[in-house]
Amino acid sequence: MSIISIAVLLLSLFALELIYFKLADYFNIIDKPNARSSHTSVTLRGGGIIFCLAAIIFFFFFGFQYVYFILGLVLISFISFLDDILTLNNKIRLSVHFISVMLMFYQWQLFSLPWFWIPIAVILVIGTINAYNFMDGINGITGSYSLLAIITLYYINENIYAFTSPALLITIALSLLVFNFFNFRKKAKCFAGDVGSVGIAFIIVFFIGQLILATHNFNYILLLLFYGIDAVSTILFRVIRKENIFEAHRSHFYQFLSNEKKTPHLIVATIYLLIQSIINIILVFFVAENIFSALLLCLFCIVIFMVVRFKMEGKQRLLKARVV
Repeated sequence: MSIISIAVLLLSLFALELIYFKLADYFNIIDKPNARSSHTSVTLRGGGIIFCLAAIIFFFFFGFQYVYFILGLVLISFISFLDDILTLNNKIRLSVHFISVMLMFYQWQLFSLPWFWIPIAVILVIGTINAYNFMDGINGITGSYSLLAIITLYYINENIYAFTSPALLITIALSLLVFNFFNFRKKAKCFAGDVGSVGIAFIIVFFIGQLILATHNFNYILLLLFYGIDAVSTILFRVIRKENIFEAHRSHFYQFLSNEKKTPHLIVATIYLLIQSIINIILVFFVAENIFSALLLCLFCIVIFMVVRFKMEGKQRLLKARVV
């Protein structure tokens, strides 16, 4: 892509986001604080729709590539947008999620592999998408973390192994820049909404899946390691406390830092960004295809995270059932 093309695309995405703001304001598509929220003021919801719009622009202007992936993304973004404004029945939402994931698998040509890879991939993909959605709770965290993932994937695509369209990576990166301009603020102009967090998770999982299938290197899963550690550890602690893991909550470590410790959202988001940046550098330049090194990196991060979490939150908060 030329500099002119990138500039035109960036300005177009800014314009689309601003148009959406007008529509969201007119139709009262807003985010009201709830039990899961780490914010206190009403804000426009669904700004993350720009990720799906960017992918659609790529599809029409760059040769109609990845038709099944784009279709899956449109479906999962559409149902997530409806869920943002209407609150849909879980069966309907999960059914569309499943169809979208199957379309992604078809794009990956996953059905040509032995059958047992399908249920494994379903669990990993749907689990990752939902975990990504749960991690979207404070200003700046989803946009900055996702932009880091896309930048890392672009570097890999250009310098290590070409596995996907660079134009698609650039287009998604530009949409994240636009979203971060409005979200990476003390007082955000908009939130991603489920349409944004689910949509960008679907996109990033697609890229990582492409990379893993092209290189046969499962170590690239660690590009989402820090999110994964927070999400999985939180689920385990909630299970230990005998809580309903499907109910809204503020039990993630990033939420503890934001709510209990009163750490500014952007500082927490930056901490997560910097830690994952270090992980990505180690993964790309030192771990590469060495599975033993990847396991050591993963174990080291888990141990440090858990030590810090127990030190800051305490055993009582993490392990004991809370009296309502």
